[in-house]
Amino acid sequence: MKVSVNWLRDYLPIELPANELAEKISRTTVEIEGQYQPQANMKNIVIAKVLSVEEHPDSDHMVITQVDAGEDEPIQIVTGAPNVAEGQTVILAKHNSIVGGGQKIKKGKLRGVVSNGMLAALQELGFDDKVSPKDFEDGIWVFNDVDAADLTPGENALHVLGMDDDVLETGITPNRADLFSMNGTAWEVAAILSEEPTLPTFELTETSEKTADLISATAPAELAPKYGLRVVKNVEVKDSPLWLQRRLWTMGIRPISNVVDVTNLMLLTYGQPLHAFDLDTLPSKDITVRTAKPAEKIKTLDGVEREASAEDIVIAAGDEALMFAGVMGGESTEVTAKTTNIVLEGAIFEPKAIRHAARDQNLHSEASTRFERGVNVEDTFTALDHAAALIAEIAGGEVTEGRVVAQDFDYEAPPVVKVTTAHVNHVLGTEITEAEISAIFDRLFFDYELNDGEFTVTVPARRWDITIAADLVEEIARLYGYDNLPATLPTGETTPGKLTPKQALIRATRHDLEGLGLNQAISYVLTTPEKANNFKLHDGQPIQLDYPMSQDRQQTRGSLLTGLLDDVAYNVARKQADVALYEQGRVFVSNGDASVLPTEIEHVAGVITGNVLPRTWAAGAQKADFFALKGIVERLLANYAFADDIRFVPTTERAEMHPGRTADIYVGETLIGFVGQVHPVTAKTYKVNETYAFELNVDAIFDLPKVKDGYEVVSRFPAVARDLAILVDRDVPAADLRAAIVAAGGALLHDVELFDVYTGENVADDKKSLAYALTFVDVEKTLVDEDINAAVERITAALAEKFNAEIR
Repeated sequence: MKVSVNWLRDYLPIELPANELAEKISRTTVEIEGQYQPQANMKNIVIAKVLSVEEHPDSDHMVITQVDAGEDEPIQIVTGAPNVAEGQTVILAKHNSIVGGGQKIKKGKLRGVVSNGMLAALQELGFDDKVSPKDFEDGIWVFNDVDAADLTPGENALHVLGMDDDVLETGITPNRADLFSMNGTAWEVAAILSEEPTLPTFELTETSEKTADLISATAPAELAPKYGLRVVKNVEVKDSPLWLQRRLWTMGIRPISNVVDVTNLMLLTYGQPLHAFDLDTLPSKDITVRTAKPAEKIKTLDGVEREASAEDIVIAAGDEALMFAGVMGGESTEVTAKTTNIVLEGAIFEPKAIRHAARDQNLHSEASTRFERGVNVEDTFTALDHAAALIAEIAGGEVTEGRVVAQDFDYEAPPVVKVTTAHVNHVLGTEITEAEISAIFDRLFFDYELNDGEFTVTVPARRWDITIAADLVEEIARLYGYDNLPATLPTGETTPGKLTPKQALIRATRHDLEGLGLNQAISYVLTTPEKANNFKLHDGQPIQLDYPMSQDRQQTRGSLLTGLLDDVAYNVARKQADVALYEQGRVFVSNGDASVLPTEIEHVAGVITGNVLPRTWAAGAQKADFFALKGIVERLLANYAFADDIRFVPTTERAEMHPGRTADIYVGETLIGFVGQVHPVTAKTYKVNETYAFELNVDAIFDLPKVKDGYEVVSRFPAVARDLAILVDRDVPAADLRAAIVAAGGALLHDVELFDVYTGENVADDKKSLAYALTFVDVEKTLVDEDINAAVERITAALAEKFNAEIR
């Protein structure tokens, strides 16, 4: 929430600078997320009065004005503002002035006519479009006649607009909803500074006409434990006086009209949202608080027609729903310039229902923010009466006699919380005296009794967050000063932290992939319904969120590759063609039963596209392909040291992958993942180029048996190399041939590498030639030809028998 320090000074005599006040609040109450002065470094911006307006001789949209800025001579300004007129009081940025964003204004010529500055709009002074009044969106700011009567040409406009105020942005925690009001903030700052706040007062004058003769209301206690109405007749809806507009826009709220602005002022003052209806446009004078009917629709103030759900609370007149209670008003009863009679509503609504409506309708308003967290039950009707009195004052209205109250309760039995001095010191590790605790409760203006070291505290309605002794201990601690609490080391037996075996495997996986040249990516676990079922390794359904954050984040992912491909698309769109990414995370699988939590499975996935090695003076760039990624995956799998063999089995069953360049990965008979090229159609859908991807089930990998680490003796004797070229059918996998060679080679065969594949001239069309490098080693002695020849003969015999292979 934004807090105006100037407004806060209406409550308290604050002498210290704003930055010191912010520091005290940060150390005691809540974090100060920002501190600034709206005027920043702006200067030479003054109040001016337009003396004359003449047409520009060389422009059909600009005019030449003479303005009085409190100097000896009028100042000539050329402007294109459509709303400038003689006699207006406006804002002038003089020659050598600085306006919003640090822009310098200097005299110059516009279409040949000298202009000695600029007539300014609020936006040009740094006002946000969401705060600037709508009446002046397309032109300069013009003060109304009432406000202008109190202004002097040449006066500092930044001061007049309140831009020399200090604004604090407080990061309010859920337990301190009382700070969503200036009254609540004033009580808190008073406790920090040991002062007593002066709260706003008002005088309410009523006519003899009874409110109950004009309007009636009903409200069930479970929906609105407090609900009341007031009527103000014969109002003139117009712009608010400058003091009120200044107060609102400093706090980040756009001024609308005097009636609406007063309700917003009460929201900021008391933290109590109010709503104003146009009495004459109500379809019925019987106001009802109820839940929405099936498919009931309401057109809200933002012009959107919305369908309410059965859990939403609505305010109805007769059979027609007018608004979402506590969230946003309805367009049909909106207060406009034609309104003359208004109904003011003050209420407390059931917080859960307000939260549901705000999320369901995506309408998070200032009102819903406060109703969700709670409001001061003692201020509801006080704010209602204050608003009626102020509207009567600034809009010329007449307040009818009495409130119409549909539901009410008194704060006659405030909670009483007990705490002992011994308990406070035990929790805080301090030696705070009874006198010091009493002084803290006095600063908080809490009523209490002290008997034999026990404080019995009566909690005021404005601090509904205090319900147990621990809350009082916290109040004592923060006002005593966190810096004054003693620092002690924890005692007791400690245990060293370490990674679990599964955590160690995941960390090793990340290190391996980063060492292999992939960068880590972190993607959303939520995706679109179309992508949620892509690249799935597991049976089951994704989970649909009841309240998705956006259309692109509706369901849980079934694969990590959906997010990685989005990341690739993001990079490629920004001219980063060479991408190598991996992600380690969880996928979610449901059996379709919404009452059962989904299964979360650890996965790791990777993608490469573009070049895997850049061009150098010695060689050209190496483009990403199936074998480049397969090599990365093989290295990663080798580091797991599986006890069973690893197999890559070609597959055409994965719809999102290329049918001729994809393989499932098995360890023994367990499917652990797949590797291959993303199908060109899928790549086009994701807006990526030729991309290769893999995904592995880390949970399955963790459960598979592993070979324990051991030492392999390095032979002292030389290795012997033999090459073996064989001719086999084209459809025989090279991996099967290698497995047969390893099986037949015996204990002396140390390594087998495929170094050549040939098809073409001198080889039949249905055949291919493969050449393997065989390495033989014996750790006990030097090998002789007889040993090698025997092993090679066993290998060739096995290949001939299993694959009808011919030795070349």
